[in-house]
Amino acid sequence: MRFKILHILILALILALFTTLTFAENKATLDEIINGFDDKKSETADDTMQDVLEGFDDEPKDAGKSTNEDDILEGFDDDTTDAKPELPPELQKDKIKPSIFSLNGDVELGASYNFAHDKPEGNETDWRGLSRLRTELNLELDVKFSSSWQARISGMGAYDFAYAIKGRDEFTDDVLDNYEKELELGETYLQGSLTKSLDIKLGRQIVVWGKSDSIRVTDVLNPLDIREPGLTDIEDLRLPVAMSKLDYYIGDWSLTGIAIHEIRFNKSPEYGSDFYPASQPPPHEDKPDSCLKNTEYAAAINGIFSGWDISFYWADYYNDMPHMELVSAGPPPQTQLKHARLKMIGAAFNAAVGNWLLKTEAAYIDGFESFNSPDKDYSRTDVLAGIEYSGFKDTMMSIEAVNRHINDFDDVLELPPDEAQEDEFQWVFRLTRDFLNDSLTLTLLASTLGGGTGQDGALQRFSAEYDLTDSIEMAGGVVLYQSGDLVMYRNIGDNDRLFFNIKYSF
Repeated sequence: MRFKILHILILALILALFTTLTFAENKATLDEIINGFDDKKSETADDTMQDVLEGFDDEPKDAGKSTNEDDILEGFDDDTTDAKPELPPELQKDKIKPSIFSLNGDVELGASYNFAHDKPEGNETDWRGLSRLRTELNLELDVKFSSSWQARISGMGAYDFAYAIKGRDEFTDDVLDNYEKELELGETYLQGSLTKSLDIKLGRQIVVWGKSDSIRVTDVLNPLDIREPGLTDIEDLRLPVAMSKLDYYIGDWSLTGIAIHEIRFNKSPEYGSDFYPASQPPPHEDKPDSCLKNTEYAAAINGIFSGWDISFYWADYYNDMPHMELVSAGPPPQTQLKHARLKMIGAAFNAAVGNWLLKTEAAYIDGFESFNSPDKDYSRTDVLAGIEYSGFKDTMMSIEAVNRHINDFDDVLELPPDEAQEDEFQWVFRLTRDFLNDSLTLTLLASTLGGGTGQDGALQRFSAEYDLTDSIEMAGGVVLYQSGDLVMYRNIGDNDRLFFNIKYSF
């Protein structure tokens, strides 16, 4: 109860800060408009008139002298550029060919501080205080072979000092193996135009489907990094996978065909982390190999028009979230985690009306499997609607809501370990405002599952991003969590944290 009260107080302070900053900026703008209306102008007008009339009574006494001086100084302004030596052709600017290589990157330091945990009991991990002190290096090499062909190689390396500072013996091997250090190949691909209407892209890449900024419905091709949920937006959580993609353009329409060769799943909270929902480690996870027979396939049709756009999607892919499967009845019974093969057909639509942006998505997904009903596959219908408003100065507000309905639902699915719901409702509200000539951005985000009360779980994030210079960016804020009935939200209520990041880009 005390944490709910704390959440309410913090959110009230955040809204008060928004209001104060907005009022201060509007007042400053008004002062600039009014400033100067009371200035005295008579003296300025008199001075200007005197300047205009000045010199009309002067006599040209020195006319002859001026002529003689002009004769003496004559020739000093002659153009002598022809005397400058010319640079060799290979050193002249217009002769130097630009490099086909371009290297970019950034170095980032991020920290999280947990302030709501109680003292642990027994051998439980102590997550109080510092929980993340992560340094990260991102490098991106672009190669431009021609106007129509280019390539990219990117990678990331990271190390989290928090585990060494707090003592590595405090954490499980799963946490240390997946959180302490990372080395990963990022987006790495070759892309170009085969014809004027046909493009190809081969390699590790990210393909974004759908229109929603905060909720996934048709965006099913790339897995997510959800090990520390709520700290950042979906656009920064997608993980690249190796695929081959063809795009064919016909007027306002484009057709896309995709073959995904790399089978990769979400990075989920590991056993022993403060976001892992159970006290016992999970069973063995049976992950399909990345081979020809397990290739995932997808296709899309996109139409972009004046003021609106529409897309249609189809995908044959593995479920990122595994289900539990009985391997042997025992005793003792043996279980494993398995990823079902799903088929999805969906559509998305956007329409701009003045300062309003209307968006909707829908998907029908078939092939869900369960532990309690192993002989039956289930389908699910997801429907999303959203609205975005940008009519206020430097401000954007949006709200999106989705309902996920399991068709032909059986009550047995509510039992452990499935613990499924026939209808799963979620809504997300976002308020963003820019200050100080767009160098400061404040964001309030609230994600709620299970209706307005958040009985299935909820989180709220208030963040501030500030561009200190063109190459240095700072960010910080607070994330508040509310436990709920959904498995992944069951034990997160004590994970409230402050976070801070500083990034240098080059």
